[in-house]
Amino acid sequence: MNLLIKGGIVVDPVSGTVSEKDILVADGKIAGSGVGLHHPDAQVLDVPGKLVTPGLVDMHVHLREPGLEAKETIYTGTRAAARGGFTAVACMPNTRPVADSAAVIISIVNRAAADGAVRVYPVGAITNGSLGQEMAEMGDMKQSGAVAFSDDGMPVMDSGLMRRSMQYAKMLNAVIISHCEDKKLAGGGLMHEGDVSTMLGLKGIPAAAEEVMVARDILLAEDTGCRLHIAHVSTAGSVRLVREAKSRGVRVTAEAAPHHFTLTDQAVIGYDTSTKVNPPLRTAEDVAEIRRGLADGTIDVIATDHAPHTAEEKDVEYELAPFGMVGLETAVGLVWTELVAAGVLTLAQAIAKMTINPAKILGLPLGSLGAGAAADITIIDPAAAWTVDPAQFASKGRNTPFTGRVLHGLPYATIVSGRLVMREGIVL
Repeated sequence: MNLLIKGGIVVDPVSGTVSEKDILVADGKIAGSGVGLHHPDAQVLDVPGKLVTPGLVDMHVHLREPGLEAKETIYTGTRAAARGGFTAVACMPNTRPVADSAAVIISIVNRAAADGAVRVYPVGAITNGSLGQEMAEMGDMKQSGAVAFSDDGMPVMDSGLMRRSMQYAKMLNAVIISHCEDKKLAGGGLMHEGDVSTMLGLKGIPAAAEEVMVARDILLAEDTGCRLHIAHVSTAGSVRLVREAKSRGVRVTAEAAPHHFTLTDQAVIGYDTSTKVNPPLRTAEDVAEIRRGLADGTIDVIATDHAPHTAEEKDVEYELAPFGMVGLETAVGLVWTELVAAGVLTLAQAIAKMTINPAKILGLPLGSLGAGAAADITIIDPAAAWTVDPAQFASKGRNTPFTGRVLHGLPYATIVSGRLVMREGIVL
């Protein structure tokens, strides 16, 4: 099918330009762009005043399949991604069984091909079972479709094992995505350690629990030459460590999740279990430094860490609830409202952090609107104001702390390989 997108404001993160023009899609590719384009056989999509960007890429989601389908499936999770404007997602390996072998990676790839509304790229585990005891078969997983390696949800506490894993990943030209948490320092905590945790009587997780491991993994990456990506940065100290490492030329990148640049530990007051995430919501000073890190390029990527759970799992005492919140369907609104409209990031900067930057880190041929590129396109209505209502989510997960919040900026359409998969909130 040929598609002509007319009158949109095209945001090109590669050149950093924003201009009004048309885009022609043919045979799943970008056929060209310019002003006043026409094509006799193309379906016309008129989008005046709307933003046309490369398809958004979320490099950190939990699709829960195989094994945890009560929380989410590839079918529901990719439809949540499409509603959120994402054309590609990278799914973390903490499934049942853990994605620590070629067989599980292949099963995810095959299931995504059958059920997925958007592109799905599996991330393989660093260690067998993500238990941190022995290195998994990364070579076999990479050949089977794994785009990176992580024990996300669990840190690799053994420094020698992490160093060997980095050495092996470097030989594969693969990136290690690190969940930075010292379990001894975290000590079974439930939220950020500080005045609020003391007031609420909840065991705290100190900022040092994250920062110690960020520092360790940066040093190991510098030692091995491995590409290292720091997942879900949450503290000011972590931002400073990444910034300093980049100044030395360490091959390190980092991501921040929307909840970590919008919410503080004050949100936990009231014991809403949707605010229970790992790493936890931190202080206003941490939020401000994460925003600075996004603005100056220290933090390369915005990723959701979409982590759905069942209502029954979350509808318990705070101590008993699992960590995690959903994020695919609120990300664009939070980025537009909290970062772009607030002047923290330019439009081109924000789109780069959700398109070309994660694509480059994962080695994916995505994130461009140049001629010949895959026609993965996101269209956003920046003027749309909407109220977050989890009952409308395509995700099985409803665990969001943003219920009732009015956001600006709404995904209008999602196009994958030239095919319209979502329009005006409806997955087609």
